[in-house]
Amino acid sequence: MTTPTKLQPAPVIDETAQLLTEHYVFPEIAEQLAGLLRRRLAEGAYDVDGAEELARLVTTDLQSVNGDRHLRLKHHADPVSPKEGAATLDAMRRDFGTSLGGAPRVELLDGGVAVVELAPMLFPLEWAAEPLGAALTLASRAQALIVDLRANRGGDPDTVAFVCSYLLDERTHLNTMYWRGGERREQSWSLPYVPGAGFGGSKPLYVLSSDSTFSAAEELAYDLQQLGRAVVVGERTRGGAHPCKGWTVHPHLEATVPFGRAVNPVSGTNWEGTGVQPDIPCAAADSLDHAHALALTRLKG
Repeated sequence: MTTPTKLQPAPVIDETAQLLTEHYVFPEIAEQLAGLLRRRLAEGAYDVDGAEELARLVTTDLQSVNGDRHLRLKHHADPVSPKEGAATLDAMRRDFGTSLGGAPRVELLDGGVAVVELAPMLFPLEWAAEPLGAALTLASRAQALIVDLRANRGGDPDTVAFVCSYLLDERTHLNTMYWRGGERREQSWSLPYVPGAGFGGSKPLYVLSSDSTFSAAEELAYDLQQLGRAVVVGERTRGGAHPCKGWTVHPHLEATVPFGRAVNPVSGTNWEGTGVQPDIPCAAADSLDHAHALALTRLKG
């Protein structure tokens, strides 16, 4: 029986610190954090036996300066590919296959109110366009629509724009991303045409949120709220507005580093750290009933 090799934290910390300084959207904070990680390594704070414990300790330190929840060292129970982004992509493929492509529920409630649940992620558009388009087309004939994002933990900004395109009447500026690489900006707009039928921009629309709703799912809620298109019902969301990439730094560890930030054209800011504040605050478990009641009242009026 062979004795497992003791975890060597130094290579993990060195590579994570280098990724921070090269890619993190806030260069000054990146330098601070890289210094913190190296100092903690020298102090012996990372002398632990397991990768899972190291991931927890390093993530706490990474989030200690500005609370960026996208900035983390993520543990994977199964070994992951060394290719950039592979760990995240493999997990996403598994979730895609077990969630009907990210639209696990389409339901018609009393009074002609439809519910479309988008979970557990807004998957890459090249995968998700067909199932999301089918779900939203099916719901397009409803008198009012509830989009359930309570169990959605994020995904692809292009997919956010695709979903918004079914819920608006005309091409609309949704968001602007500032990328660290080359200091460039990239605007996100709804599409002028969608496959199937759109719900449109005038019928009542509600978005359900929870304290687990995160990242791109928050963008979807925030964009529609800022445009005055949707009423957000539920809990304040987690507060992560920085798109990130993942790098494998150990067979079981992935460093996720944000390389951009969102700026909404209406508010001039984003939901980083604050979350999306619901228009109708209530427990996430009660939000569907609340939204349904609101929709019925509005339709009767």
